[in-house]
Amino acid sequence: MRLIPRLLLSLLVLLPLAACAATPANAPLVEGKDYERIAQPGPFQPLAGKIEVVEVFGYTCPHCAHFEPQLAAWAAKLPTDVRFTPVPAAFGGAWDAWALAYYAADEVGVAKRSHAAVFKALHDDGTLPMQNVSADELASFYKAYGVTPERYTQALRGEAVQKKVDAARAFAQRTQVPGTPAIIINGQYLVRGKSFDDQLRIASALIAQARAARGR
Repeated sequence: MRLIPRLLLSLLVLLPLAACAATPANAPLVEGKDYERIAQPGPFQPLAGKIEVVEVFGYTCPHCAHFEPQLAAWAAKLPTDVRFTPVPAAFGGAWDAWALAYYAADEVGVAKRSHAAVFKALHDDGTLPMQNVSADELASFYKAYGVTPERYTQALRGEAVQKKVDAARAFAQRTQVPGTPAIIINGQYLVRGKSFDDQLRIASALIAQARAARGR
């Protein structure tokens, strides 16, 4: 009979702690806590009047896989003046192999449609290998999206895809991305945050700041 009062007491103790842990959506941003200024700023692509949001991700990264559904839902609601760009992390080894895989899919026009499915194949289904993925395995996977194996393989080994991977690597090095997933606004601010929710809160606030600065 004493269990219920004890549980209620525990909940009453925890509620103020939970309230303190949650950061209000309109809380002012603090440099060094919520974001870092990039020492060598510059967008991944010319802004052309847009506010750029880059996510540096890795297909083999479990955190990126967990973040993907929430990030995709957030990105789908971004205003038309914001450009969301996934950039694969080319950190070497398997990272490079999957960066090539992503840009080959982009080259043949199926990257957006297949993006979530690659995470699922790697982290949930185990139908693609984390390490040493072959061109044949990738071509077979992307065949489900209407791409012939020959066309995909040609893109995978092409100069255009390699140049995109090189650009992704250079961007990650210049912005000093500490890991994945990483969100960068206009090539100027690296989002920090304590959780995925917090990262998106900070990203939204930085987008609002960039829009306000542009209107001055």
